[in-house]
Amino acid sequence: MWRAARAPLALVLVLVACGAPPSPTSHLAGCPTTAPTAAGATAILAGAQRAVVVTSLGLFTIELDPRSAPIATANFVALARCGFYAQISFHRVLAGFVAQAGDPQTRSNHGALTGPSNGGPGYHFAVEFPADDQRYDTYTVAMANSLQYDPASGAITGGTDTNGSQFFIDLANLSGQLRRYYSIIGRVVAGSDVLDAIGAVRVDDPSHGLPLDPVIIESVTIKGGG
Repeated sequence: MWRAARAPLALVLVLVACGAPPSPTSHLAGCPTTAPTAAGATAILAGAQRAVVVTSLGLFTIELDPRSAPIATANFVALARCGFYAQISFHRVLAGFVAQAGDPQTRSNHGALTGPSNGGPGYHFAVEFPADDQRYDTYTVAMANSLQYDPASGAITGGTDTNGSQFFIDLANLSGQLRRYYSIIGRVVAGSDVLDAIGAVRVDDPSHGLPLDPVIIESVTIKGGG
């Protein structure tokens, strides 16, 4: 009953506060200035099978899954390779729901942001919707965006080209709770205990989710198989 009552509020926060179109940010030297093309994504993803994320609470490994979202996955890989995610913190942790990161504004400000947490890489690109057999299971990794659903009219608003650099990781099985609007780029396959620890950090408010002790991404390293 607690989860059923709390999920709608948390869902609104993910949709609206963290998925807004990326605000202008200072470009990080060596990082992309535009999203990859389809051909570029193929080249970027060649040999890219895992992402090892080192945080201030430990490391976890994401198995990349580009089959329904090759552009989003390749963009994540390209940003990881250029060091975009280094020193960025998890700016929203909702226990039993999601942990979200990827806003470059948190590189220099690990506390409360002065405005919406809508920082991005300086560009955005189209949402790639999940395949029918993909689910928002526990530890699924997906992109944040600004798509919103109006239950009164049934309309989808917010723009379908609002992917950027922000991603979230499911801390519970959210299939049936999350609408299928978020591009899935992979799943955590090792270090789930670190995700559990992130999900248990103290936050300013359970509905806002800003960690009182910053959880900082130290590095993201892309690796091949094996």
